[in-house]
Amino acid sequence: MAKEPRPIDELTIWDDAKAMLRKAKAEGIETVYDRLNQQTPHCKFCELGTTCRNCTMGPCRISAKHPRGVCGADADVVVARNFGRFMTGGAAAHSDHGRDLVEVLEAIVEGETSDYKITDEDKLFRVAGEIGVDTEGRAVMDVARDVLETFFADYGSRKKEISLLSRVPQKRRDIWAKLNVTPRGIDREIAEMMHRTHMGVDNDAANTLLHAARTSLADGWGGSMIGTELSDIIFGTPTPSMSTANLAVIKEDKVNILVHGHSPVVSEMILVAARDPEFVARAKALGATGINVVGLCCTGNELLMRKGIPLAGNHLMTELAIITGAVEVIIVDYQCIMPSLVQVSGCYHTKFIDTANKARFTGALHYDFHPDTALRQAREIISLAIDTYAERDPSRVEIPGEPVDVMTGFSNESVTAALGGSLDPLVQAIAAGDIRGAVGIVGCNNPKIKHDSMNVKLAKELIKKDILVLVTGCVTSSVGKAGLLVPDAIELAGPGLKKVCGSLGIPPVLHYGSCVDNARILQLCAALANALGVDISDLPVGASAPEWYSEKAVAIGLYAVSSGIYTHLGHPPNILGSETVTNLAVSGLEGLVGASFFIEADMVKAANMLDERIKAKRKGLGLSE
Repeated sequence: MAKEPRPIDELTIWDDAKAMLRKAKAEGIETVYDRLNQQTPHCKFCELGTTCRNCTMGPCRISAKHPRGVCGADADVVVARNFGRFMTGGAAAHSDHGRDLVEVLEAIVEGETSDYKITDEDKLFRVAGEIGVDTEGRAVMDVARDVLETFFADYGSRKKEISLLSRVPQKRRDIWAKLNVTPRGIDREIAEMMHRTHMGVDNDAANTLLHAARTSLADGWGGSMIGTELSDIIFGTPTPSMSTANLAVIKEDKVNILVHGHSPVVSEMILVAARDPEFVARAKALGATGINVVGLCCTGNELLMRKGIPLAGNHLMTELAIITGAVEVIIVDYQCIMPSLVQVSGCYHTKFIDTANKARFTGALHYDFHPDTALRQAREIISLAIDTYAERDPSRVEIPGEPVDVMTGFSNESVTAALGGSLDPLVQAIAAGDIRGAVGIVGCNNPKIKHDSMNVKLAKELIKKDILVLVTGCVTSSVGKAGLLVPDAIELAGPGLKKVCGSLGIPPVLHYGSCVDNARILQLCAALANALGVDISDLPVGASAPEWYSEKAVAIGLYAVSSGIYTHLGHPPNILGSETVTNLAVSGLEGLVGASFFIEADMVKAANMLDERIKAKRKGLGLSE
């Protein structure tokens, strides 16, 4: 039987979310929390990772009473298989996102689109130089063609290593070579993981997990990093700016358009079309004061950091944004989009629009976006949104609270520029102990956890300890709403961090982009390690995904650990059914790659553990406290 529903006050820390949950309940609209309650209690075998459905001799459930499946696989093999496939789903998602950007660059180079262009030519040439493309005296499009060919080749099977490993410290590359986990090709590692986890192939848990590490590295240093770099080249490298966040960025007097998903390819064109004076005039003719484009999740992060577009919320706010009753259309691309949004939209006048053949939703209006037709299709959607405004029921509109200010748009380039063109001042601040270290807080929301409670608590605990925090993805909304993404937040920081951030006019928590942009954090760690002549594992840094839920979060966590970054998870993946796999994750990897996972649900304890790690790494570098 399902449990009794939790009180609304126990579901989220936010007043705007609570208001919309009460409205949903009053209007009889089902949300993610209702469905979680319907699905509990969960299967214990699944939670432990000891179920196997990889062939039809099963499905099998491994237990102390029945320790082997039909094929003879024990708990170690089954858990490793499941973990490998789960992580590979995440690596495939982020890497396919990267491939989409390569294809947009190809359309630009081949002259197949006039809707997209190369915006940051300097970054194009800089990245080209890093991957061995000759730039001297060459035209932009000639360089771009060689860059896209190099990146396309990174997805294949003919190379010994992917191109952006040029950024990795040699000490780290030597570790990967010794373990035979150097990523060769993005799709190659993904395909090999699927092969290895077929029945009767790789039946050694440790060996399977080493290839999982290799697959995750192909994502972090390959697919995700390609996605980040090409997004900057095509749409512009982020620079600091101010914007706003929470549900109050949806406006009662405007035509409201939500963009949701992960890729900027669609949302950038939606924004261009929405700013067309012709459409603004049409909206005003219907009684609206204008057109309001608002972001959700990582597509929202992409527009927030480049264009300053307001962010309505993260994963667990997506249904609630529609429940305001003021949304004309919600346009999605892919990843982390709940199918329930179609049903919630149907409870209002809202039109739900999908835009990718790889991400169709039953009941949605479909627009098949391609680079050569993108702006035309975006204009059609904006026209539809304006017409839909006339169908809105004002009596059902409720927009809670007031927007909060956030500072956004930090990238490695903008941070370096703020420091005078070099990372030396950052190195000096770390050496002096003003910034004792840095932690990236990344990942998702999970309805099993009180919404955003862990994300916000951990960030606050870390900055008190003079630890700089970098955030991406859904954590952005969390810390933004908590007031941590503005310069005034230095009042919550330790004295050293307060001094450094105050002198630069920046917050102690920096917004570093969408979840694919965790590659920015990898690149920053590599640059610091190279500057100091050490390995990434020697740095006073850490990572955390307090409220994670997705396959992508596991891929991110594993490529962080495999790169030498101590990584915290707020709850464990489904591996506890194997002592071998669990021990490897939380301790055994330390001896192999110089880092490991740790699991902790108490954010004060988690902050203390990250702090102890940073103390040890500072001592190892000869830095005082």
